[in-house]
Amino acid sequence: MAQTGSSRPDGSQSDDPLSVALFSEMFMADQLARNRLSRALPKGMELSHFSVLNHLARTNEEKTPAQLARIFHVTRGAMTNTLNRLEWAGHIHVRPDWDDARRKLIAISPSGRRAREAAIAAIAPILSETVREIGQDRVRQALPVIREMRLRLEADEG
Repeated sequence: MAQTGSSRPDGSQSDDPLSVALFSEMFMADQLARNRLSRALPKGMELSHFSVLNHLARTNEEKTPAQLARIFHVTRGAMTNTLNRLEWAGHIHVRPDWDDARRKLIAISPSGRRAREAAIAAIAPILSETVREIGQDRVRQALPVIREMRLRLEADEG
């Protein structure tokens, strides 16, 4: 029987090679994907900018900065920085919440939609090539596992 690591008093494993290998591969793939996509994005656009524009365009709903921070699992300060840059570029509209004047609501602007489309045009070939090289069937098989991992990790954040 293969040993998967030494047991702790509570029965958990102190070393789980499968888990370590899985997360190591995910972290490296994430880093490589971010680097490659960041280089392909239009000049001046960061991955965080694209992510927010893409979310706003897909949902087609206004969001508060706090909601966006929660959705992207970043601090409010980090989201404020991203939103300030997007507003400066004219890619989002920021307005007061008429029901609660303390809050702001964020919506994508026509310029933001164009910037998002330009970004998608720049990164789509990279994404498509990667899926094509791996094979659509293998990607379809992996997607439910990756999605379940994300959902479990999100649930753990509570």
